[in-house]
Amino acid sequence: MYEQELTLHILFQINEATLKILKRFKSITTVDDFTGTEHGMEKLDSICMLLIALGEALKNLDKVTNKELLIQYPQIDWKKAKGMRDIISHHYFEMDAAVIYDVCQSKIPELSYTINKIIKDLET
Repeated sequence: MYEQELTLHILFQINEATLKILKRFKSITTVDDFTGTEHGMEKLDSICMLLIALGEALKNLDKVTNKELLIQYPQIDWKKAKGMRDIISHHYFEMDAAVIYDVCQSKIPELSYTINKIIKDLET
């Protein structure tokens, strides 16, 4: 078994990151909204930083839970979610804004929902 208080702390951090991403992405309707203006690029940069933090937190969560928690929620591709951190961190200048747009639009809402479900499951 793993330490529940630390696990919940990490989950709350992940949840906060997903909510910030969704808030910052709300005004983005196309990839051009990211790449077409300085303001859009700042949003892209800030979202990428949160994706890096999110991926790192997921890796830490695996360490704290001996990789026993996330596998109970197979609706998320956890390997890709964690790998996003590595891609952005190590290949930032080759990063494709369309990929980040797709992640924000199609993956983050489900991740946010699942993280909230995990929190509720652990608190009951």
